Amino acid sequence: MSSLVPFFQWCDDSSVALAIRNSRAAFPVIENFHLFALTVLLGSIVVLCLRQFGLILKTQPISEVATALRPWNRWALAVMLTSGVLLFLSEAMKCYANTSFRVKMIFLFAALLFQFTVYNRTVRGEGLSAPLGGKVAAGVALCLWFGVGLAGRAIGFLG
Repeated sequence: MSSLVPFFQWCDDSSVALAIRNSRAAFPVIENFHLFALTVLLGSIVVLCLRQFGLILKTQPISEVATALRPWNRWALAVMLTSGVLLFLSEAMKCYANTSFRVKMIFLFAALLFQFTVYNRTVRGEGLSAPLGGKVAAGVALCLWFGVGLAGRAIGFLG
């Protein structure tokens, strides 16, 4: 991991990082966008997963619920990733030493990989009930995305 120190230092010294750190409002505003986007993303994923489990919206086909939520997922993901990069830049060297940050990045990578390779396929073409595989995929998606959120929350409290 020590080979990454120059990259983290470069990020920490970038003009964007310095601008965010030198502003009284930038970090809290960016963090609010980040948390709002995470809330929207988790909310839309929870709704879709609960639909796959057959607990809500039972009369709507799963694929229709997924299609309706897709713009919210994509918008929230774009805002979350953009704001996350800005937050990272502003405290890159802190992140380097923070175990919770590393755990969050592992969860984020796994969640994105799972979302775009496995999970999205489980909701296409599904009707009123999900097969067992779809329900398992929904459970895994929930665990991964909540892992991102919880590890992110831990960044400020744990090293």
